[in-house]
Amino acid sequence: MALRDTSLPEPSGPPPPTAAPLDPAARERLLSGAHHDPHALLGAHPVPGGVLFRALRPFARAVSVVVDGQRTGLASDGDGLFSAVLPLPEIPSYTLVVAYEDDEHEVHDPYRFLPALGDLDLHLIREGRHEQLWRALGAEPMTHQGVTGTRFTVWAPNARGVRVAGDFTCWDGTAFPMRSLGASGVWELFLPGIGEGTRYKFEITSRYGHRFLKADPMARRAEVPPDTASVVTTSDYTWGDAEWLARRGDVPVHVAPFSVYEVHLPSWRPGLTYRQLAEELPAYVRDLGFTHVELMPVMEHPFGGSWGYQVTSYYAPTSRLGAPDDFKYLVDALHQAGIGVIMDWVPAHFPKDDWALARFDGDPLYEPGDDRRAEHPDWGTYEFDFGRTEVRNFLVANAVYWCEEFHIDGLRVDAVASMLYLDYSRDSGQWTPNVYGGREDLDAVAFLREMNATVYRRAPGVVMIAEESTAWDGVTRPTDSGGLGFGLKWNMGWMHDSLGYIAHEPVHRKYHHHEMTFSMVYAYSENYVLPISHDEVVHGKQALVSKMPGDWWQQRANHRAYLGFMWAHPGKQLLFMGQEFAQGAEWSEAHGPDWWLLDPAYGAEADHRGVRNLVRDLNTVYRATPSLWQRDTEPSGFRWVVGDAAEDNVFAFLRYDAEGVPLLAVSNLSPVVRHDYRLGVPDTVLAWCETLNTDAAEYGGSDVTNPGPVTPEDGRLRITLPPLATVWLTPYTV
Repeated sequence: MALRDTSLPEPSGPPPPTAAPLDPAARERLLSGAHHDPHALLGAHPVPGGVLFRALRPFARAVSVVVDGQRTGLASDGDGLFSAVLPLPEIPSYTLVVAYEDDEHEVHDPYRFLPALGDLDLHLIREGRHEQLWRALGAEPMTHQGVTGTRFTVWAPNARGVRVAGDFTCWDGTAFPMRSLGASGVWELFLPGIGEGTRYKFEITSRYGHRFLKADPMARRAEVPPDTASVVTTSDYTWGDAEWLARRGDVPVHVAPFSVYEVHLPSWRPGLTYRQLAEELPAYVRDLGFTHVELMPVMEHPFGGSWGYQVTSYYAPTSRLGAPDDFKYLVDALHQAGIGVIMDWVPAHFPKDDWALARFDGDPLYEPGDDRRAEHPDWGTYEFDFGRTEVRNFLVANAVYWCEEFHIDGLRVDAVASMLYLDYSRDSGQWTPNVYGGREDLDAVAFLREMNATVYRRAPGVVMIAEESTAWDGVTRPTDSGGLGFGLKWNMGWMHDSLGYIAHEPVHRKYHHHEMTFSMVYAYSENYVLPISHDEVVHGKQALVSKMPGDWWQQRANHRAYLGFMWAHPGKQLLFMGQEFAQGAEWSEAHGPDWWLLDPAYGAEADHRGVRNLVRDLNTVYRATPSLWQRDTEPSGFRWVVGDAAEDNVFAFLRYDAEGVPLLAVSNLSPVVRHDYRLGVPDTVLAWCETLNTDAAEYGGSDVTNPGPVTPEDGRLRITLPPLATVWLTPYTV
């Protein structure tokens, strides 16, 4: 906070008149960090006989005031308080010289500044409508009244007092108590000379008299875990993705190609920073043809084993991989490579770490006051109080923040089902019905609707995606029609049923045939994503290829056939890293994908590289074939050709684009070749050609194919179905 090392002469002449002592009660509250208005006691104030100057500088041996180059010493009042009355007609412009044992510094007095937060900001905070809350709360470097420094603001309505502590105070907050800005519950202090890189926390005194340090809920940067301080930060990043942003909303996502590569950034290539990832990840994803990446949570979290799903700093990208501007660089690089960026977002719960959000000001604040509502029974965390105006604002603004400040193209909202139901994972007596006697959490519903509507209004072209595992009606219906307002929803039913089917030995699959067809009963009830996510390849669930029955060749064949079925099925696709090359081991955040499997020295050309080649071709054909994505949400875009061939383990269906052009997808999930298999096809197509075959030799298959155009006879198409494979056929054109 120093202006400079001062060379002003020592104070001379008779000491100025001493100030009247502070009221003992006010003094005690000030020194104990429990005063709501320290600016009324500290700084400069007109008094009879002149101007009273009072400073609080613990550990200082002397404090002087400098006015017009004249230095005057202040008298010590004990406990780090210094004061004097100068015979001045009005409050002047002044600085302080603070002397310690071995040096002294000339500094601006924080207590001579007016509040640096405006009335409009406070009004919007009270109303819960501050859509750029991060510009009002937290640590904001700025120039205030002609002086550079940082404005610190925090919402702590139940606190008796709040102080700023940091590396510049040896983590003692005594010198810098904040003032309460009335009924808003916001505390504020402008500290001159504090800037980029300063580590800080808020020292809070609860209404019960307890004192503790808390990280800033609005911090835009945090220390690298296990350290927990917040860090003052500014951004000077210049974006290069204007073209991407201008066109990303041209085609609504539900009628556009959308295939997603899910990534855990810290383990994708362990040890790489955001900027190093920007050199590798966009090229890899672009080569494989995915339209988007989905990043598992990048918000700061203390425990790496949570994979980011236990967030402590909602506004700060994790410092494990670099600074916030470095993360912007990665997003920018993905955009410039033509790849959209979806980010996992976790508004359902937060961890109980005592230095973070839990009981932030000594009372339940971000969590409900009722322990039955506050405790999340599954994860040992707290749930957010969605009925509290300021908490709802904190989360809505956070969703906007990532889209506006980091150009994120969409948020995948985690664990929506746990938010929607009051009785989620709770037994009778552990929850209270809503005002209508139901189990729906009406506050959470209102929050989700507000969040989706606000993000879509402020960030055109983004997509909001729900991980919602129940049959809640209208998850992707617009809010003005009574829905929750999401753009897409993960199809957990399809995932569960299809993985259950494919895990059976082929001889038993006929008894589970409906598990592959049932999804079409409800396929158009929502706008769906078909997810094979990280959750399906950890914790004993096995990697995708390892779920498959049979020997290694059959496992890979099943894996390829399943992906071919998935890419053709109505809905968008999501595949977790490592599954694109049939990694056999479960994913571990400690070491990430087994990239060595792609080394030709391990025979990867026919095995793992073949599967990756298939994924590349699936995406290439998919993006070039509107039949596979243009009518994902329209029943008329799909027609079963063979849906009841349980004995054969065969599924065949047609997909249509907006012009009626079909694609025929046929999956033979038995290990035998089926020659001259007859399929009823539209008589409008004179000949069909094989566009993709998961059994092709280049993918590691047995290379049973249908070369050349295939012509229907009497409305029946006779083709050869390779074993454990999916075949795509499209109308033949010369």
